Amino acid sequence: MNSRQRAYLKSLAMTMEPVLQIGKFSLTPELTDAVSEALEARELIKIHVLKNCMDDAGSIGETLAERTRSQVVQVIGKKIVLYRESKTKKKIALPK
Repeated sequence: MNSRQRAYLKSLAMTMEPVLQIGKFSLTPELTDAVSEALEARELIKIHVLKNCMDDAGSIGETLAERTRSQVVQVIGKKIVLYRESKTKKKIALPK
């Protein structure tokens, strides 16, 4: 992903509400499955890391991206934005 594509995805994510929250149990297999399903349905998702989670949002984002084969668009504070192109329902056309 180049910088133009990342900037485009960041602009789309600015108006989005978080679709998932990560709490004190941090990364569970169920959460990873939920993230993967949300990415397949939406391609671009925002995740909120709650205050009671002891892990760093950056490390959670990297781990989730690795497990779901997605890309971290950005991590700002306690918000993580992930992108993965859908196999069946392509919605977002990235600039070249």
